[in-house]
Amino acid sequence: MEFPFLYRLNVWRACANMRVWTLFLLLLLLETGIVCSNSDYLVGLGSYDITGPAADVNMMGYANTGQTASGIHFRLRARAFIVAEPKGKRVVFVNLDACMASQIVKIKLIERLKERYGDLYTENNVAISGIHTHAGPGGYLQYVVYIITSFGFVHQSFDVIVDGIEKCIIQAHENLRPGSIFVNKGELLDAGVNRSPSAYLNNPAAERRNYKYNVDKEMTLLKFVDDEWGPVGSFNWFPTHGTSMSRTNSLISGDNKGAAARFMEDWFEQKGYEKTDSAKIEDGGLPRKISNIIPGLHNNKHELLEIATSFQSSPGISATKTSSVSKRVRAAHRKDGKPRFVSAFCQSNCGDVSPNVLGAFCIDTGLPCDFNHSTCGGKNELCYSRGPGYPDEFESTRIIGERQFRKAVDLFNTVDEEIEGEVDFRHTYIDFSQLEVTVSNEGDSEVVKTCPAAMGFAFAAGTTDGPGAFDFTQGDDKVIILSYCILLDSNLKYLLWCMLIICFDMCQGNPFWKLVRDLLKTPTKEQIDCHQPKPILLDTGEMKKPYDWAPSILPIQIIRIGQLVLLCVPGEFTTMAGRRLRDAVKTVLTSEEDFDFDDIYIVIAGLSNTYSQYVTTYEEYQVQRYEGASTLYGPHTLSAYIQEFKKLAVALINDEPVEHGPQPPDLFEKQIGLLPPVVVDGIPLGVNFGDVCADVPQNSSFKSGEMVTASFWSACPRNDLMTEGTFALVEFLQEKDDWIPAYDDDDFCLRYKWSRPYKLSSRSRATLEWRIPEGVTPGVYRFRHFGAAKGLFGSIHHFTALSSAFVVT
Repeated sequence: MEFPFLYRLNVWRACANMRVWTLFLLLLLLETGIVCSNSDYLVGLGSYDITGPAADVNMMGYANTGQTASGIHFRLRARAFIVAEPKGKRVVFVNLDACMASQIVKIKLIERLKERYGDLYTENNVAISGIHTHAGPGGYLQYVVYIITSFGFVHQSFDVIVDGIEKCIIQAHENLRPGSIFVNKGELLDAGVNRSPSAYLNNPAAERRNYKYNVDKEMTLLKFVDDEWGPVGSFNWFPTHGTSMSRTNSLISGDNKGAAARFMEDWFEQKGYEKTDSAKIEDGGLPRKISNIIPGLHNNKHELLEIATSFQSSPGISATKTSSVSKRVRAAHRKDGKPRFVSAFCQSNCGDVSPNVLGAFCIDTGLPCDFNHSTCGGKNELCYSRGPGYPDEFESTRIIGERQFRKAVDLFNTVDEEIEGEVDFRHTYIDFSQLEVTVSNEGDSEVVKTCPAAMGFAFAAGTTDGPGAFDFTQGDDKVIILSYCILLDSNLKYLLWCMLIICFDMCQGNPFWKLVRDLLKTPTKEQIDCHQPKPILLDTGEMKKPYDWAPSILPIQIIRIGQLVLLCVPGEFTTMAGRRLRDAVKTVLTSEEDFDFDDIYIVIAGLSNTYSQYVTTYEEYQVQRYEGASTLYGPHTLSAYIQEFKKLAVALINDEPVEHGPQPPDLFEKQIGLLPPVVVDGIPLGVNFGDVCADVPQNSSFKSGEMVTASFWSACPRNDLMTEGTFALVEFLQEKDDWIPAYDDDDFCLRYKWSRPYKLSSRSRATLEWRIPEGVTPGVYRFRHFGAAKGLFGSIHHFTALSSAFVVT
């Protein structure tokens, strides 16, 4: 009976062939990145270096003309996530380690994305938010008032941010894979206090009784999980200012939120994602693990010192442009080809929230500052707030960053609610200079208007976190003179003399102020009445020379990912202003039957897409503290936002389109930049670029908590930003002559400081400072410095050099 046997044999062969072809097709799908999945979303994350010029450029945030960059505390990054429905809509959210988003940055970014992806990514579904660090290079915004202290527009600051955002979005796009998203929230009690409590108390008592605290204490976290790779990132939102680093700091830093992101990314990479009790995380974050030097020697200090003495400092030698990139500690991908974990700590309604949680004190007496005016003997320049590490601002930054990091780890490890539902977005532009707003007053409604932008006197006084712009202080005679000038506005001759007197102090050494000092405008009576009770200091909305001083057309945007709704606002909302906006949008969403979630997460993404300073409640505006004086569009600004966001929410729920609105101006071609270029770098005779000028002491050993330093003859860091590379490196002796990178200038513990002997000198030095972290591996270490020198005819020479080795026990 051969027939049944042959039949079974043929069936077996056919099945075998089918298995082979099935295996082949599966491998092909995996190779091409096409993976069959039941996931509702495609998820991709990306991260890229946006560290700007670390020399000569004014820091953005405090508007302190004396605060110019001179080194790096740790690097700044752009971090992005993309969430897409497999056959539907997609959204992009970018978190910048920068003071705020910029309108011209987004305009130029969208142009690039359109060229690369067509209409896949547009101004409507891309959001960009800043963490509000006050320790990043300025000059990347397009409106005059925000670039005065940076001598105008700084192309290098602008270019590195636009390049970095584009590249992190490209990474996220290329990393898109089936995955899941989870959401969690929880209270963080000790990372922010209200810095304008007297203004907060002007809100209705009945409203205040609805809340336990006078600042928001809730962190909301998204956890992204790839179907194959597992967790690939997390983004969270929590309100606290990026002012742990003070107005005198000159090192580029992501402040407390940038530090938290660095801690969490390193924590995940070390753990390979195993659940860890956040209470057990050591202070300062977990150090990376590196193998000990020759086994058994790590406790033998004498033998380690003998090894260290054989590695003396070396002269500076030529290097390639990519040398510092290849030596950096954190590669773009892990060894298995999987992208590195991306963690972002995003900003929310931080307008009146300070990270300096010990409170505000008078520096002359040590007593608390005046409650209502934040002054000391009538002078606000003596009133400063204190961080938890006072008087060490680096320690305060670490502690507030650590507290946010710990809470994020806790939320990350305990999350169990999965995001479900559609991806959608709405975006429009609104002219806030003359918007009609319907407001309710004791049951009646009336139509009011917003005003062209203007800043009040208290704006110039600054906050307890640091004095404000233009070197004004409350009670300063420049403010008194300006008040008198406004009364003389009918007499042009006297007005000009007044303006020149006001400008005299500001114009000292600042050519950009000299350019605009005669162009200040006196507000009209209509403008004064519109902004009441704000006394107008600068009528920025009506100042158009040499180009617009302040924005009038602003973007507002809603992003929905399932039960998460992001409200992307172009400014700093105070605590109560943010609460009112969230509540208004929630009322709209929950009134619709189609939005069928028991619990929705409505989160404010602050400082998004452009910058228009502060937004207070109507009641807080009446007090005219710093935040009220910086609410540009008058007392009804918040009501205008609520009205327009409710319209977006209705359109979102009803799947209706919204009008584009008036297009904001593109002022790129009008920008004026007066920052002098680097002409040439110099060194003493007989010295090479990179040579050590102050070495680590011979036969020296150190332990955790101590500081090690070395200095090198160097060059201006503006010659090469070392993007995705490093100026500073701590190397560890792995074997007899095998040195591996252990820490670089993206580590919280390693500082790169740049200095020149005097302002116009062509000579400069780089000093590397390493505060040895807890838990560091004992062994032999050394410093390496990378730099780039500019020759007389513009050529760039890259170099590197080494310090002598030293021992850590």
